[in-house]
Amino acid sequence: MGAGHHHDHDHPHDHEGSELSPMDLRVRALESILVEKGYVDPAAVDALIETYETRVGPRNGARVVAKAWSDPGFRDWLLRDATAAIASLGFTGRQGEHMVAVENTPDEHHMVVCTLCSCYPWPVLGLPPVWYKSAPYRSRAVIDPRGVLAEFGVALPPQTRIRIWDSTAEVRYLVIPMRPAGTDGWDEERLAGLVTRDSMIGTGLALSPEAVAA
Repeated sequence: MGAGHHHDHDHPHDHEGSELSPMDLRVRALESILVEKGYVDPAAVDALIETYETRVGPRNGARVVAKAWSDPGFRDWLLRDATAAIASLGFTGRQGEHMVAVENTPDEHHMVVCTLCSCYPWPVLGLPPVWYKSAPYRSRAVIDPRGVLAEFGVALPPQTRIRIWDSTAEVRYLVIPMRPAGTDGWDEERLAGLVTRDSMIGTGLALSPEAVAA
């Protein structure tokens, strides 16, 4: 198992995965007051968060991956300069200023973690899921990646090397999952439907055509 980056995290604004920061505590207290007074609907807030966690952001990343699968020139650009390649599709912003793309192969599988907090590429993946910010994932992804993958339902061949990439305030990572078999001739829109959020973190695989059909 290799380490993708050093563990220099200079970003005190991101501590959702461990103890709540004073700012987080103030936000939660304010939210509780607004809910109590009827100004905020908790269900609406949950729906908004769910949208950004699983639909808006990951949909952007899926478009990036689908284009890499279908356009060799874009794939090479993405691996060489992910920040510029992703920006060319209009996906830029905070938490995505410096991107690095890594590509899964039969010989090597990549998985992303932020060991000290919850750095995450918002422009292409949306908001980080709760488990990504949790202390157990942040520690076990490094010391027992196969065990973590097994809990996500991913079983890799024993000979496949697992490489862990540690996100920082300066660098965020996007995993390009392997393109599923049986997708020759598919257009980018159809391919994007096979790309999941977890497959772009490395805790999942792209969906097979059969899985989508089912």
